[in-house]
Amino acid sequence: MTTAPSSTELPAAGVYTIDPVHSTVGFVVRHLVAAKVRGQFNEFSGAITVGETLEACKAEATVQAASITTNNEMRDNHLKSVDFLEIETYPTLSFTSTGITAKGAEHFELTGDLTIKGVTKSVTFDLEYLGSGPGMAPGSTVAGFEARTEVDRRDFGVNFEGALENGTIVVSNRVTIELAIEAHKD
Repeated sequence: MTTAPSSTELPAAGVYTIDPVHSTVGFVVRHLVAAKVRGQFNEFSGAITVGETLEACKAEATVQAASITTNNEMRDNHLKSVDFLEIETYPTLSFTSTGITAKGAEHFELTGDLTIKGVTKSVTFDLEYLGSGPGMAPGSTVAGFEARTEVDRRDFGVNFEGALENGTIVVSNRVTIELAIEAHKD
């Protein structure tokens, strides 16, 4: 039986490991003002600790920068270069939560330290708890979450300033980060 969230209900207390096969760490950025380019990272790990209270909850994750994909090899190689993620020097991105606040029945604000290219800044995700239920493995429990935030890439030292002759910016400075997380507790 699946548990649908109610009032500030949380999944059962414990440590939930992020399942990378059933989760997505994605991003959206405007290109030439006319289109949105979507991408994701295919290699990441992390855990969500659910406590008895919101104050006892925390989340942490590590993303392998080289696993970035936008389904275009030329663009992906450019994103891995010194113009963007500089993966040879900064092989990972990370997030460590610093607090969570209830904003409704299943809605929260998750604040934490996001590190990209060695620069750490506080960000706040709009977080939705989707519910929990039995997992595929006997005796396991899964919980689902979606989260979203927007950052200015320049705040993290991602300073590519490409522009067309008419002044049109090639890549927006604003990047939306979108997470769809399935995590399991054994």
